[in-house]
Amino acid sequence: MEAVLNSTTTYLPTPRHLSSTHSSPLPFSLSFRERRRKFSPKQASVLRVFASSQAAPASSAAVTIPSQMKAWVYGDYGGVDVLKFDTAVSVPPVKEDQVLIKVVAAALNPVDAKRRQGKFKATDSPLPTVPGYDVAGVVVKVGSQVKELKEGDEVYGDINEKALDGPKQFGSFAEYTAVEEKLLALKPKNLDFVQAAGLPLAIETAYEGLERTGFSAGKSILVLGGAGGVGSLVIQLAKQVFGASRVAATSSTAKLELLKSLGADLTIDYTKENFEDMAEKFDVVYDAVGQCDKAVKVVKEGGSVVALTGAVTPPGFRFVVTSNGEVLKKLNPYLESGKVKPVVDPKGPFPFSQVVEAFSYVETSRATGKIVIHPIP
Repeated sequence: MEAVLNSTTTYLPTPRHLSSTHSSPLPFSLSFRERRRKFSPKQASVLRVFASSQAAPASSAAVTIPSQMKAWVYGDYGGVDVLKFDTAVSVPPVKEDQVLIKVVAAALNPVDAKRRQGKFKATDSPLPTVPGYDVAGVVVKVGSQVKELKEGDEVYGDINEKALDGPKQFGSFAEYTAVEEKLLALKPKNLDFVQAAGLPLAIETAYEGLERTGFSAGKSILVLGGAGGVGSLVIQLAKQVFGASRVAATSSTAKLELLKSLGADLTIDYTKENFEDMAEKFDVVYDAVGQCDKAVKVVKEGGSVVALTGAVTPPGFRFVVTSNGEVLKKLNPYLESGKVKPVVDPKGPFPFSQVVEAFSYVETSRATGKIVIHPIP
Protein backbone atom coordinates (compact mmCIF):
# COMPACT_ATOMS: atom_id res chain seq x y z
CA MET A 1 0.00 0.00 0.00
CA GLU A 2 1.60 3.23 -1.07
CA ALA A 3 1.67 6.09 1.38
CA VAL A 4 0.43 9.49 0.32
CA LEU A 5 2.61 12.40 1.42
CA ASN A 6 2.33 16.12 1.02
CA SER A 7 4.69 18.78 2.27
CA THR A 8 3.43 18.82 5.82
CA THR A 9 1.84 15.57 6.83
CA THR A 10 1.41 11.91 5.99
CA TYR A 11 -2.03 10.38 5.57
CA LEU A 12 -2.77 6.81 4.55
CA PRO A 13 -5.62 5.57 2.32
CA THR A 14 -9.22 4.83 3.32
CA PRO A 15 -9.94 7.66 5.76
CA ARG A 16 -13.20 6.90 7.48
CA HIS A 17 -14.49 6.77 11.03
CA LEU A 18 -15.08 3.58 12.90
CA SER A 19 -18.72 2.69 13.36
CA SER A 20 -20.04 4.10 16.58
CA THR A 21 -22.24 2.77 19.28
CA HIS A 22 -21.21 5.49 21.71
CA SER A 23 -21.39 8.63 19.59
CA SER A 24 -24.88 9.63 20.68
CA PRO A 25 -24.81 12.29 23.38
CA LEU A 26 -28.06 11.05 24.86
CA PRO A 27 -26.54 8.72 27.51
CA PHE A 28 -24.51 11.66 28.83
CA SER A 29 -27.34 14.24 28.88
CA LEU A 30 -27.88 13.65 32.55
CA SER A 31 -29.27 15.87 35.23
CA PHE A 32 -26.95 17.09 37.98
CA ARG A 33 -28.42 14.55 40.35
CA GLU A 34 -27.89 11.73 37.84
CA ARG A 35 -24.31 12.81 37.19
CA ARG A 36 -23.60 12.78 40.92
CA ARG A 37 -24.64 9.12 41.01
CA LYS A 38 -21.81 8.34 38.61
CA PHE A 39 -19.20 9.46 41.13
CA SER A 40 -18.88 9.46 44.89
CA PRO A 41 -19.93 12.74 46.60
CA LYS A 42 -16.26 13.66 47.00
CA GLN A 43 -15.49 12.97 43.34
CA ALA A 44 -18.51 14.84 42.05
CA SER A 45 -17.68 17.90 44.09
CA VAL A 46 -14.11 18.03 42.82
CA LEU A 47 -15.23 18.62 39.24
CA ARG A 48 -17.40 21.60 40.12
CA VAL A 49 -15.57 23.12 43.04
CA PHE A 50 -11.98 22.77 41.78
CA ALA A 51 -12.13 26.04 39.85
CA SER A 52 -12.90 27.97 43.01
CA SER A 53 -9.67 26.83 44.68
CA GLN A 54 -6.80 29.27 45.17
CA ALA A 55 -4.95 30.24 42.00
CA ALA A 56 -2.31 32.86 41.30
CA PRO A 57 -3.45 36.11 39.67
CA ALA A 58 -3.71 36.00 35.89
CA SER A 59 -4.31 38.65 33.28
CA SER A 60 -7.85 39.13 32.09
CA ALA A 61 -8.60 37.46 28.77
CA ALA A 62 -9.85 39.25 25.69
CA VAL A 63 -12.56 36.63 25.33
CA THR A 64 -15.24 35.57 27.77
CA ILE A 65 -14.21 32.38 29.55
CA PRO A 66 -17.07 30.36 31.00
CA SER A 67 -16.94 28.89 34.49
CA GLN A 68 -17.94 25.45 33.20
CA MET A 69 -17.05 23.43 30.12
CA LYS A 70 -17.71 20.20 28.27
CA ALA A 71 -15.19 17.43 28.92
CA TRP A 72 -14.71 13.69 28.97
CA VAL A 73 -14.32 12.35 32.51
CA TYR A 74 -13.82 9.09 34.34
CA GLY A 75 -14.40 8.65 38.06
CA ASP A 76 -13.23 5.05 38.29
CA TYR A 77 -10.45 3.05 36.68
CA GLY A 78 -11.47 0.46 34.11
CA GLY A 79 -12.42 -0.17 30.49
CA VAL A 80 -13.70 2.36 27.98
CA ASP A 81 -17.13 2.18 29.61
CA VAL A 82 -15.89 4.34 32.53
CA LEU A 83 -15.55 7.32 30.16
CA LYS A 84 -18.45 9.77 30.49
CA PHE A 85 -19.25 13.00 28.69
CA ASP A 86 -19.98 15.84 31.10
CA THR A 87 -21.31 19.26 30.14
CA ALA A 88 -20.67 20.92 33.52
CA VAL A 89 -17.01 20.46 34.41
CA SER A 90 -15.32 23.46 36.03
CA VAL A 91 -12.81 25.27 33.85
CA PRO A 92 -9.43 24.75 35.59
CA PRO A 93 -7.79 27.69 37.38
CA VAL A 94 -4.67 29.28 35.91
CA LYS A 95 -1.57 29.33 38.14
CA GLU A 96 0.97 32.12 37.85
CA ASP A 97 3.29 30.12 35.54
CA GLN A 98 0.47 28.71 33.40
CA VAL A 99 -1.69 29.68 30.45
CA LEU A 100 -5.27 28.66 29.78
CA ILE A 101 -5.71 27.08 26.34
CA LYS A 102 -8.91 26.88 24.34
CA VAL A 103 -8.43 23.37 23.00
CA VAL A 104 -8.82 23.01 19.24
CA ALA A 105 -7.45 19.46 18.87
CA ALA A 106 -6.09 16.80 21.23
CA ALA A 107 -4.37 13.48 20.63
CA LEU A 108 -4.61 10.08 22.24
CA ASN A 109 -1.58 8.07 23.36
CA PRO A 110 -1.20 4.53 24.74
CA VAL A 111 -0.35 6.09 28.11
CA ASP A 112 -3.87 7.58 28.24
CA ALA A 113 -5.38 4.10 28.03
CA LYS A 114 -2.99 2.60 30.58
CA ARG A 115 -3.66 5.46 32.97
CA ARG A 116 -7.43 5.01 32.62
CA GLN A 117 -6.99 1.28 33.29
CA GLY A 118 -5.35 2.13 36.63
CA LYS A 119 -1.84 0.88 35.79
CA PHE A 120 -0.28 4.00 37.33
CA LYS A 121 -2.77 4.59 40.13
CA ALA A 122 -0.05 4.72 42.80
CA THR A 123 1.38 7.92 41.29
CA ASP A 124 -1.73 9.26 39.55
CA SER A 125 -3.59 12.44 40.41
CA PRO A 126 -6.90 12.09 42.30
CA LEU A 127 -10.02 10.91 40.49
CA PRO A 128 -12.15 12.03 38.71
CA THR A 129 -9.89 12.64 35.72
CA VAL A 130 -10.21 14.50 32.44
CA PRO A 131 -7.83 12.47 30.22
CA GLY A 132 -5.49 13.74 27.52
CA TYR A 133 -1.78 14.63 27.32
CA ASP A 134 -1.36 16.20 23.86
CA VAL A 135 -2.97 19.53 23.01
CA ALA A 136 -3.03 22.15 20.27
CA GLY A 137 -5.04 25.31 20.74
CA VAL A 138 -5.15 29.04 21.41
CA VAL A 139 -4.00 30.87 24.55
CA VAL A 140 -6.94 32.74 26.11
CA LYS A 141 -5.50 33.66 29.51
CA VAL A 142 -1.98 34.00 30.95
CA GLY A 143 -0.64 33.77 34.48
CA SER A 144 1.21 36.68 36.08
CA GLN A 145 4.66 35.10 35.64
CA VAL A 146 4.27 33.97 32.04
CA LYS A 147 7.11 35.59 30.10
CA GLU A 148 6.77 34.76 26.40
CA LEU A 149 3.29 33.55 25.53
CA LYS A 150 0.37 35.93 25.13
CA GLU A 151 -3.35 35.72 24.50
CA GLY A 152 -4.10 34.70 20.93
CA ASP A 153 -0.94 32.61 20.48
CA GLU A 154 -1.44 29.26 18.74
CA VAL A 155 0.44 26.67 20.78
CA TYR A 156 1.00 22.94 21.17
CA GLY A 157 2.53 20.68 23.79
CA ASP A 158 2.36 17.70 26.13
CA ILE A 159 0.63 19.17 29.18
CA ASN A 160 2.14 16.71 31.71
CA GLU A 161 5.80 17.23 32.60
CA LYS A 162 6.00 13.74 34.08
CA ALA A 163 4.01 11.16 32.14
CA LEU A 164 3.36 8.84 35.08
CA ASP A 165 4.11 10.87 38.21
CA GLY A 166 1.17 13.11 39.13
CA PRO A 167 -0.21 13.93 35.66
CA LYS A 168 -2.80 16.69 35.62
CA GLN A 169 -6.32 15.99 36.82
CA PHE A 170 -7.61 18.25 34.02
CA GLY A 171 -6.29 16.94 30.70
CA SER A 172 -6.82 18.00 27.10
CA PHE A 173 -10.05 16.16 26.28
CA ALA A 174 -11.98 19.25 27.24
CA GLU A 175 -12.83 22.70 25.94
CA TYR A 176 -10.09 24.28 28.09
CA THR A 177 -6.92 23.12 29.80
CA ALA A 178 -4.31 24.91 31.93
CA VAL A 179 -0.63 24.29 31.14
CA GLU A 180 2.75 25.55 32.35
CA GLU A 181 4.38 27.85 29.81
CA LYS A 182 7.60 25.79 29.88
CA LEU A 183 5.78 22.77 28.43
CA LEU A 184 4.53 24.61 25.34
CA ALA A 185 5.82 25.97 22.05
CA LEU A 186 4.27 28.03 19.30
CA LYS A 187 2.53 25.83 16.75
CA PRO A 188 4.59 25.39 13.55
CA LYS A 189 3.16 27.82 11.01
CA ASN A 190 2.75 25.24 8.25
CA LEU A 191 0.82 22.73 10.39
CA ASP A 192 -2.86 22.81 11.21
CA PHE A 193 -4.11 22.07 14.72
CA VAL A 194 -4.81 18.41 13.92
CA GLN A 195 -1.26 17.81 12.73
CA ALA A 196 0.24 19.73 15.64
CA ALA A 197 -1.85 17.97 18.29
CA GLY A 198 -0.45 14.59 17.30
CA LEU A 199 3.17 15.57 17.78
CA PRO A 200 4.19 16.60 21.31
CA LEU A 201 4.41 13.45 23.45
CA ALA A 202 5.53 11.27 20.53
CA ILE A 203 8.16 13.60 19.10
CA GLU A 204 9.56 14.42 22.55
CA THR A 205 9.73 10.69 23.34
CA ALA A 206 11.48 10.01 20.05
CA TYR A 207 13.99 12.85 20.44
CA GLU A 208 14.79 12.42 24.12
CA GLY A 209 15.13 8.64 23.75
CA LEU A 210 17.67 9.09 20.97
CA GLU A 211 19.55 11.65 23.04
CA ARG A 212 19.71 9.25 25.99
CA THR A 213 21.55 6.71 23.84
CA GLY A 214 24.11 9.25 22.70
CA PHE A 215 22.92 8.77 19.13
CA SER A 216 24.90 10.79 16.61
CA ALA A 217 25.81 11.14 12.95
CA GLY A 218 27.07 8.00 11.28
CA LYS A 219 25.37 5.56 13.65
CA SER A 220 22.79 2.92 12.68
CA ILE A 221 19.41 2.26 14.22
CA LEU A 222 16.61 -0.32 14.10
CA VAL A 223 13.13 0.96 14.99
CA LEU A 224 10.62 -1.62 16.21
CA GLY A 225 7.11 -0.39 15.42
CA GLY A 226 8.17 2.10 12.76
CA ALA A 227 4.62 2.99 11.69
CA GLY A 228 3.42 3.95 15.16
CA GLY A 229 3.20 7.40 16.69
CA VAL A 230 6.70 7.31 18.22
CA GLY A 231 8.35 4.99 15.70
CA SER A 232 7.38 7.08 12.67
CA LEU A 233 9.10 10.07 14.27
CA VAL A 234 12.18 8.12 15.43
CA ILE A 235 12.83 7.18 11.79
CA GLN A 236 12.63 10.79 10.67
CA LEU A 237 14.57 12.33 13.57
CA ALA A 238 17.34 9.73 13.35
CA LYS A 239 17.79 10.56 9.69
CA GLN A 240 17.05 14.29 9.48
CA VAL A 241 18.17 15.60 12.87
CA PHE A 242 20.83 13.17 14.14
CA GLY A 243 22.34 12.14 10.79
CA ALA A 244 21.95 8.36 10.99
CA SER A 245 23.98 6.38 8.46
CA ARG A 246 21.38 3.62 8.25
CA VAL A 247 17.80 3.34 9.50
CA ALA A 248 15.92 0.04 9.58
CA ALA A 249 12.34 -0.35 10.79
CA THR A 250 9.67 -3.00 11.27
CA SER A 251 5.97 -2.91 10.38
CA SER A 252 3.20 -5.03 8.90
CA THR A 253 3.12 -5.60 5.13
CA ALA A 254 0.68 -2.78 4.38
CA LYS A 255 2.85 -0.14 6.06
CA LEU A 256 6.25 -0.90 4.51
CA GLU A 257 5.87 1.84 1.89
CA LEU A 258 5.15 4.34 4.64
CA LEU A 259 8.44 3.42 6.34
CA LYS A 260 10.32 3.99 3.08
CA SER A 261 8.63 7.36 2.57
CA LEU A 262 9.74 8.43 6.05
CA GLY A 263 13.37 7.62 5.29
CA ALA A 264 13.92 4.00 6.29
CA ASP A 265 16.77 2.38 4.34
CA LEU A 266 15.68 -1.13 5.27
CA THR A 267 12.09 -2.21 5.91
CA ILE A 268 11.27 -5.45 7.71
CA ASP A 269 7.87 -7.12 7.49
CA TYR A 270 7.39 -8.59 10.95
CA THR A 271 4.64 -10.88 9.65
CA LYS A 272 7.18 -12.64 7.43
CA GLU A 273 10.59 -12.10 8.99
CA ASN A 274 12.13 -12.40 12.44
CA PHE A 275 14.28 -9.33 12.87
CA GLU A 276 16.17 -10.97 15.74
CA ASP A 277 17.62 -13.51 13.28
CA MET A 278 19.27 -10.84 11.15
CA ALA A 279 23.05 -10.98 10.73
CA GLU A 280 23.20 -7.19 10.70
CA LYS A 281 23.68 -5.44 14.05
CA PHE A 282 22.80 -1.86 15.00
CA ASP A 283 24.24 0.82 17.26
CA VAL A 284 20.79 1.48 18.70
CA VAL A 285 17.50 -0.41 18.72
CA TYR A 286 14.48 1.76 19.56
CA ASP A 287 11.81 -0.62 20.87
CA ALA A 288 8.35 0.94 20.83
CA VAL A 289 6.46 -2.38 20.91
CA GLY A 290 7.79 -4.31 23.93
CA GLN A 291 10.25 -6.80 22.41
CA CYS A 292 13.39 -5.89 24.30
CA ASP A 293 14.36 -9.54 24.77
CA LYS A 294 14.62 -9.90 20.98
CA ALA A 295 16.02 -6.42 20.39
CA VAL A 296 19.18 -7.12 22.43
CA LYS A 297 20.10 -9.86 19.92
CA VAL A 298 20.64 -7.33 17.14
CA VAL A 299 22.43 -4.54 19.00
CA LYS A 300 26.18 -4.06 18.61
CA GLU A 301 28.48 -4.54 21.57
CA GLY A 302 28.42 -1.30 23.53
CA GLY A 303 25.13 -0.31 21.89
CA SER A 304 21.79 0.60 23.48
CA VAL A 305 18.19 -0.59 23.41
CA VAL A 306 15.54 2.01 24.28
CA ALA A 307 12.49 0.23 25.74
CA LEU A 308 9.23 2.16 25.98
CA THR A 309 7.07 -0.75 27.13
CA GLY A 310 7.30 -4.37 28.25
CA ALA A 311 10.01 -6.14 30.21
CA VAL A 312 13.57 -4.81 29.97
CA THR A 313 16.56 -7.02 29.14
CA PRO A 314 20.11 -5.58 29.56
CA PRO A 315 21.62 -3.65 27.85
CA GLY A 316 18.13 -2.30 27.27
CA PHE A 317 16.84 0.48 29.50
CA ARG A 318 13.38 1.77 30.33
CA PHE A 319 12.65 5.25 29.01
CA VAL A 320 9.81 7.56 30.07
CA VAL A 321 9.63 11.01 28.52
CA THR A 322 9.83 14.29 30.43
CA SER A 323 7.75 16.93 28.68
CA ASN A 324 9.80 19.96 27.63
CA GLY A 325 8.67 22.80 25.40
CA GLU A 326 12.30 23.56 24.53
CA VAL A 327 12.46 20.29 22.58
CA LEU A 328 9.47 21.37 20.51
CA LYS A 329 11.06 24.77 19.87
CA LYS A 330 14.28 23.07 18.77
CA LEU A 331 12.41 20.80 16.34
CA ASN A 332 10.00 23.42 14.94
CA PRO A 333 12.41 24.38 12.10
CA TYR A 334 12.51 20.74 10.92
CA LEU A 335 8.72 20.62 10.98
CA GLU A 336 8.30 23.96 9.23
CA SER A 337 10.79 22.97 6.51
CA GLY A 338 8.95 19.69 5.90
CA LYS A 339 12.01 17.58 6.75
CA VAL A 340 10.00 15.99 9.59
CA LYS A 341 6.31 15.31 8.97
CA PRO A 342 3.44 14.42 11.31
CA VAL A 343 1.77 11.09 10.62
CA VAL A 344 -1.97 11.14 11.34
CA ASP A 345 -3.97 7.92 11.42
CA PRO A 346 -6.44 7.77 8.49
CA LYS A 347 -9.36 6.73 10.71
CA GLY A 348 -9.23 10.15 12.31
CA PRO A 349 -9.57 12.77 13.29
CA PHE A 350 -12.27 11.46 15.61
CA PRO A 351 -14.92 14.04 16.57
CA PHE A 352 -15.25 14.98 20.23
CA SER A 353 -18.34 12.78 20.48
CA GLN A 354 -16.26 9.68 19.61
CA VAL A 355 -13.59 9.71 22.30
CA VAL A 356 -14.77 6.25 23.42
CA GLU A 357 -14.18 4.90 19.89
CA ALA A 358 -10.78 6.57 19.78
CA PHE A 359 -9.75 4.89 23.05
CA SER A 360 -10.95 1.52 21.77
CA TYR A 361 -8.91 2.00 18.61
CA VAL A 362 -5.67 2.99 20.36
CA GLU A 363 -5.97 -0.12 22.50
CA THR A 364 -5.83 -2.34 19.39
CA SER A 365 -2.18 -1.21 18.95
CA ARG A 366 -2.85 -1.06 15.21
CA ALA A 367 -2.89 2.70 14.73
CA THR A 368 -0.72 4.31 12.07
CA GLY A 369 0.90 7.43 13.46
CA LYS A 370 -1.29 9.39 15.85
CA ILE A 371 -4.98 9.32 16.78
CA VAL A 372 -6.33 12.88 16.97
CA ILE A 373 -9.57 14.28 18.43
CA HIS A 374 -11.00 17.19 16.43
CA PRO A 375 -13.02 19.35 16.39
CA ILE A 376 -13.53 20.16 20.04
CA PRO A 377 -16.52 22.53 19.99
